[in-house]
Amino acid sequence: MGIAADIAVIVVAGLAGGLVAQRLRQPLILGYILAGVLVGPYTGGITVTGVHDIELLAEIGVALLLFALGLEFSLRELQPVRRIALVGTPIQVALTIAYGFAVARVLGWDPVAAVWFGALIALSSTMVVLKTLGHLGLMGTLAGHVMIGMLIAQDLVFVPLMILLPEVADLGQGAGALVAAVLRAVAFLAAMIVGGTRILPALMARIARWNSRELFLIATVAIGLGVAYATYLSGLSFAFGAFVAGMVLGESPYSHQALGDIIPLRDLFGLLFFASVGMLLDPGFVAANLATVAVLVAVVAAGKAVIIAVLGRLFGYRGAVPLMLGLGLFQVGELSFVLARVGLHEGAVGPDAYALVLATAVITMAVTPLALRAAGPLHAWVRRHHPAEPPAVINVDRAALSGHVIIAGGGRVGQQIARALQSVGAPFVIVELDHRRLEACTAIGLPTVYGDVQAEPVIEAAGIQRARLLVSTVPVPQVAARLVVDARRHNPGLRVIARATSIAEMHDLEDLGADHVVQPELEGGVAMAREALAALDRPAEQAERPVDAVLDAVRDALSDEEESDW
Repeated sequence: MGIAADIAVIVVAGLAGGLVAQRLRQPLILGYILAGVLVGPYTGGITVTGVHDIELLAEIGVALLLFALGLEFSLRELQPVRRIALVGTPIQVALTIAYGFAVARVLGWDPVAAVWFGALIALSSTMVVLKTLGHLGLMGTLAGHVMIGMLIAQDLVFVPLMILLPEVADLGQGAGALVAAVLRAVAFLAAMIVGGTRILPALMARIARWNSRELFLIATVAIGLGVAYATYLSGLSFAFGAFVAGMVLGESPYSHQALGDIIPLRDLFGLLFFASVGMLLDPGFVAANLATVAVLVAVVAAGKAVIIAVLGRLFGYRGAVPLMLGLGLFQVGELSFVLARVGLHEGAVGPDAYALVLATAVITMAVTPLALRAAGPLHAWVRRHHPAEPPAVINVDRAALSGHVIIAGGGRVGQQIARALQSVGAPFVIVELDHRRLEACTAIGLPTVYGDVQAEPVIEAAGIQRARLLVSTVPVPQVAARLVVDARRHNPGLRVIARATSIAEMHDLEDLGADHVVQPELEGGVAMAREALAALDRPAEQAERPVDAVLDAVRDALSDEEESDW
């Protein structure tokens, strides 16, 4: 059957690899790469015969991946962290390229390959970081916002890297090819901005008026791949054109529907791409060079983490944020696979170097969740042994800090609780680490202590020993658990109300000493059930019985696997 059989083998193997990755709570792309290794030419068993044909199809996966990335890209998302995203990220990429160049030269690589190696390790993984932040409940934290901003900026930096890196080998003959490539890219970008922003939205508007989902999907794919092919004919990267097309179309009112339609195709062809990445990896070579891989992983992860953490500190972020930035963005990202394939095709990256980079990328991506999970306890240990300067205390009357309420977290939930307490004249203080939330609280006159609620000086500044009640709105399980333990240690008679992200966490916090634990999705479901029964004209006392029965059953019997549905 030829290529049809190969695609069937890859899709089935990709499903198996994806199931394994999901079970191990790892990014799906690691499962796809593993599937590619297993069906590749370097392993026994069922093997893909037309590797080159699959590589050609994988180019569509790259284009659709970058087209979707362009549709999602928005400079507005960089606004809150624009300084470190738009200024710090290019500095980070440049420093990491220089660091990678030095490491590769020590390993004996030639200068061109060393530049490529530096560029390959400079980008982090958007997929892995977003998945990990969501799983750990860190998406809404200041560190989470900074990471997302830097990842978006790295995606933007990827575009010029795609243009410039293939020209590095020609620099010995002069900078003419490099300058020509830049000028072509600028001219194409200008043409797309001037013409594309007028033509593409108008075309999509006309097609949308016909109410044909099929035609709308075909138009979306045609725009992405058609513009990509046009850039290829002009001597630029196929992937670059797809990204620009997505970015231009992303400014139209039809971007959300276009993205929704393109995602299934992107995921399917993305499977082919990541499997093709794995097919080029020789497990025997990696096994024979385990020591080199281990050293490379350690050197890349440590060096990149230090660069990012120091930049975070230099751009004014304090507390746990620089540490979390370093431990969250040290990995090598999925866009590096795209660059590596280009380097392999150009002959700038040899097969052995490609195998080393791929192994480094996979390992660093796999350990990212563990590293981010360790950031909180590690920062708390550092703060205990190296106390920082006294925390900032704003709008707080220290004399009134007795018999008061401490609200850990000044987000929307914390501010709602504060307003309720304020309405009855109850004394309280908010503890908040996020600068934006701190400013929002202080702008409306709420008494606030700036700092990490896990830090000893911060919780003492909030008057933990004299407090009557602690309300934890923190959505991070590790931080909430540590806070309950610390509160009990400082003030054994303190009442504690905590927020949980899962049923299992509810039980854990209760075991640690929390007096009452609220799980928002569970409480919301109970409230909606009561309203549903009331809408059926059931008496209130009759409606409470089934709701209470369901609530008790859920609390007692919900398994870990079921928690993800809440």
